[in-house]
Amino acid sequence: MISIKDLSKNYGTNSVLKHINIDLKKGNVYGIVGENGAGKTTFFNCLSGIEKYKGKIDSVKNLKDIIGFLQTEFYFFPKITGREYIQLLLNARDVGVENIDQRNIFDLPLDKYAMNYSTGMKKKLALTAILLQENTVFILDEPFNGVDIQSNIIITEIIHQLKKLNKLVIISSHIFSTLATTCDEIHVLKEGSFVKKVMKEDFEALEDEMKAKTLLNTIDKLELK
Repeated sequence: MISIKDLSKNYGTNSVLKHINIDLKKGNVYGIVGENGAGKTTFFNCLSGIEKYKGKIDSVKNLKDIIGFLQTEFYFFPKITGREYIQLLLNARDVGVENIDQRNIFDLPLDKYAMNYSTGMKKKLALTAILLQENTVFILDEPFNGVDIQSNIIITEIIHQLKKLNKLVIISSHIFSTLATTCDEIHVLKEGSFVKKVMKEDFEALEDEMKAKTLLNTIDKLELK
């Protein structure tokens, strides 16, 4: 559904994304992993149209009209309630929802100002809004961080349901177990390039490899006593 050819992004002389080529298909859940600064968020921003880029992103429809992007950091207008925020995003897609309260699965205080929500509540509000937009493509940047255990369970099941509905889902997470239970394949991003594609049967080996690289001599340096 989405074909990305030679995608590159520079900030001045700093090359953040380097000639990325990948095809993303409906009905699949893709995980993106990489160290901080690898380029994950920049990749998502380019895909969603927030950032300008070099290269080509082809899709059957204009991606801006079908993408629901859950960002790691949210902006809410001052003095806008959770209900008004959801309605604003619904209006942007010309989607009508008669009973928002019935679909408030996270039990959010919709009539309170969103800017006063906790970090986890803001994330759940933003997720609820993009789900109700009836998007075809979902980009979820760290959807599990800062959210309680019960909500993590719900979000995992939501991702499974989106797959059943033939949606295209792209996730980044530093919590490998959440990727292992939701993704069909994982792509490793390193210094702005995809260096490895891993299918579900090899997820455990990838996790072991990542742990080994991270922990090698690291803990010993603390000289814990």
